[in-house]
Amino acid sequence: MIEINVGSNIKLVNFNPLSLFIPGGILKHSSPLAILFAAAAAISGAAQAQIAPDRQAEILYLLKHDCGSCHGMRLEGGLGPALTAERLNAWESDLLAMTILYGRPGTPMPPWRPFLTDSEARWLAARLKEGIRP
Repeated sequence: MIEINVGSNIKLVNFNPLSLFIPGGILKHSSPLAILFAAAAAISGAAQAQIAPDRQAEILYLLKHDCGSCHGMRLEGGLGPALTAERLNAWESDLLAMTILYGRPGTPMPPWRPFLTDSEARWLAARLKEGIRP
């Protein structure tokens, strides 16, 4: 939970960073506070930590067996949309990583935050944009 009090006592409860970028999210108001949050979220991916090879293998296993159960074993779609490089080309890596971490409220896409760190989600997002196949 995040609570912010600025001048007129703006309060955000159960803040999901993805809400900055989805239609109807807080960026539609274009307040300086919203822009500040958006900028912080965008640059959070700048310093990406190295992921150990063993952990990379675990993440790819998760991709195949857990993500693949909804997105298709070849990531070409199923219950969830395709995760091919062509489809993800328009997505910024940081936004894709936030979707991985926080899920998509109101859809079957769960948050994977309990299983992945920020760096790991950014690493996975970059691999998906490159067209990796599990």
